Amino acid sequence: MNDLVGRYFDAAIAHLNRVRAEESDTIEAAAALLAEAITEGRRVFTFGAGHSSLPAQDVVYRAGGLVPMNLLNVPGMAGVTMMPAPLASALERVSGLATSTLDLTPATSGDLLFLISLSGRQVMPVELARYARDRGLKVIGVTSLAYPDEVPAAHPSGTYLKDHCDVVLDSKVAVGDGELTHPGAETSFGPVSTIVTSALMQAVVASAVGRLADRAAAGDAAAPPLFRSGNVPGGTEWNTKQMADNAERIFYTY
Repeated sequence: MNDLVGRYFDAAIAHLNRVRAEESDTIEAAAALLAEAITEGRRVFTFGAGHSSLPAQDVVYRAGGLVPMNLLNVPGMAGVTMMPAPLASALERVSGLATSTLDLTPATSGDLLFLISLSGRQVMPVELARYARDRGLKVIGVTSLAYPDEVPAAHPSGTYLKDHCDVVLDSKVAVGDGELTHPGAETSFGPVSTIVTSALMQAVVASAVGRLADRAAAGDAAAPPLFRSGNVPGGTEWNTKQMADNAERIFYTY
């Protein structure tokens, strides 16, 4: 195996193990909020800009995932679909976009928002978290707490995403998001933020599903609303029924 390949896998595995050990309490706190939202018939939203949208998308409308998970899809901010790509970064700095985004959804008090931003310093995640809480939503932030110690806030308030959340999941990704170096490369490379953040999101979902399934097994609640793979027999029909049963809690079929 190429040395850099081995170093990258070692770095990613070490980072996952660190987050597993150090974030277990916050993962369970987030899972408790998610399970509560599902039990109470609330909607759940996810948002991330740029590459932070990838973990947000990863838990929406997928096999093994919870049905009432909705992506806040702001045109130009999901992944790297905007052309030119730097325009997507510029949109993160536009004040007022966050409030308009939430106002155009059916989000109501008591709903839950997962807000993903590696640095947590830009205008969009800060304003979205603040406005969501003002409207009565619970906010779970997924960010790296390394950034506030080293990088100035871009929001005029001087605050970061971490300052406006009910629960903060710390990805512990270093500033710059590069785990590897090479004498011939002028900057670090080998990011692990997508791997780690996706793992955090899926861990929260897994724990929440376990909580819901425990209640169902005890006869205290219905089974958790989960998607099946559309590639297995009956999967498409299963998912159609799940979406019909949860129609008031989803808006990605609009």
